[in-house]
Amino acid sequence: MRVVSALLFLFFLGTFAPVRLMPPNPPPAVAFVSFEPLEWRGRRPVGPLRWLGAWRLESNDWRFGGLSAMHVENGKVLAVSDSGWMIRFPLVDEGPGRATISPLPGRLGATARKPDRDVESLVVHGRYLWLGMERKNAVWRFAGPVWQEDGRARPAGMAKWSENRGAETMVRLRDGRFLVIAEGARNGLSEVLIFLGDPATPGTTAIRMRYKPPQGYRVTDGALLPDGRVLLLHRRTKLFEGITAKLALADLSAAKQGDLLVPQEIAALAPPQPVDNMEALSVTRENGRTIVWIASDDNYMPLQRTLLLKFALD
Repeated sequence: MRVVSALLFLFFLGTFAPVRLMPPNPPPAVAFVSFEPLEWRGRRPVGPLRWLGAWRLESNDWRFGGLSAMHVENGKVLAVSDSGWMIRFPLVDEGPGRATISPLPGRLGATARKPDRDVESLVVHGRYLWLGMERKNAVWRFAGPVWQEDGRARPAGMAKWSENRGAETMVRLRDGRFLVIAEGARNGLSEVLIFLGDPATPGTTAIRMRYKPPQGYRVTDGALLPDGRVLLLHRRTKLFEGITAKLALADLSAAKQGDLLVPQEIAALAPPQPVDNMEALSVTRENGRTIVWIASDDNYMPLQRTLLLKFALD
């Protein structure tokens, strides 16, 4: 019965997850994050992925968790939670690392209402940060290094996206276009917009497409590969399987209005390997290799974990 109850909980994942918010504009907090190494059974490759490490992340600060998107660069992680927190922490091999947790920048952090700070996707490029807002179906742009608000828009093409299944994935392509995919699906297909410029600039032209994720899966994040293709992360929750994830590749070089984008599946993640509600994806380069980082959103639930996985992509 306890097992069935746990699976039922996973089946309704996210629907009743608690929202961990504080009064608006609290000061940044310094916390610690510990990295508990996890085994990858057999250490076998997963498709073209070669396992390099897996960790369970824990913190002494209750705001740590709920990771919905992240950017890894120079040994550091910038992550956002769907409860409205920005979390920065270094990658460490052992022992605790020091994390900084702060509210979202600008007006996004000036409210305690979840619909006003429900971030599901982010892009970092140069000195700019873009955040994709789910329930508002909006994109905000901030200029570094202190993330001052620099632009925002509620694109017309996103206006009718489901309130709780909005801009789940956002990727800046090499030519400056932006890919935005809705998590929600109708008849197994998700809405796609490719902005020909900056989506945080009102009136930016976008072409509309549809996306066919792996059967039964929902897209949760994406990242640009060095060759210009897009790596996409997907998640599925089933009653007797628990949570599984899949990675797929998409080539958008010839994308045009009305196309159906069908990705190439390359890897599947499933128990007994460490896997949870995988929602965040980032790609880096390390000693000439392409490195794939995947993190999970624990929904601030005790039965879930914040995981960080590291792979080399052949």
